[in-house]
Amino acid sequence: MKLIIDTESQILTVTEGDCRQVFPLYAREAFEIISRQWLRVGWSLNYYLTFTWLGRPVVQIPEDLVRLQEVICQIRPDFIVETGVYKGGSLLFHASLCEVLGKGHVVGIDIHIDALLREDLLRHPLGARISLVEGNSSSSAVFAEVAGLIPPGAVTLVLLDSSHRRDHVRAELELYSALVTSGSYIAVADGLMRDLTDVPGGQLDWSTDNPLAAIEDFLEKHAEFERVTPPRLFCQSDLRENITHWPEGWLRRKS
Repeated sequence: MKLIIDTESQILTVTEGDCRQVFPLYAREAFEIISRQWLRVGWSLNYYLTFTWLGRPVVQIPEDLVRLQEVICQIRPDFIVETGVYKGGSLLFHASLCEVLGKGHVVGIDIHIDALLREDLLRHPLGARISLVEGNSSSSAVFAEVAGLIPPGAVTLVLLDSSHRRDHVRAELELYSALVTSGSYIAVADGLMRDLTDVPGGQLDWSTDNPLAAIEDFLEKHAEFERVTPPRLFCQSDLRENITHWPEGWLRRKS
């Protein structure tokens, strides 16, 4: 694909093979095409590794964090379960929103949680809102430990952000979808990787070995979930697509 941005003529020309399309530069279609390339270039340059929340690295782009905040504000969950802890920034992000809303507890799961990280998180002013579970998130034993922390009927939101391999994500979906309450979501991070096979640092097998493929496998057998983009709580724009590392990654349990 070849993109030509002509700011003087205010047009975007897209050439792919023998197909050539021209769009007004300041049109929705041009914004979406340019945004896709911006995401790909930003991923290759580790743009998503430049942000912190309350001083701890949070491995997300701001656009996804703001959209997630909108969902948490709308759902007002009693529990937020996240697989993948890394440096703890995302747990603090969730916990800070719970604190502002006056309700909610965060459960973070990782195959290894450093002792210093655990101590820092649990001693943090928001630590009372955080629980940590160490182990492989795709194991039934770890899931049972997590499920034991959540009382029946608690409104629960689940975020999957550990290994992004198809088999692992599919296993997580099968387990943790059971925790998702009616009208709430299980969100799968980093489906963008399907679009990164030709980007520096990407891998060819990501075309099939990716979170979106796991979602498609899961939905074939789980009609109780639907893939939707959470509604925007405020919008005065005709833009339809979010700038996101989580494309098509939100699954809602039907009411």
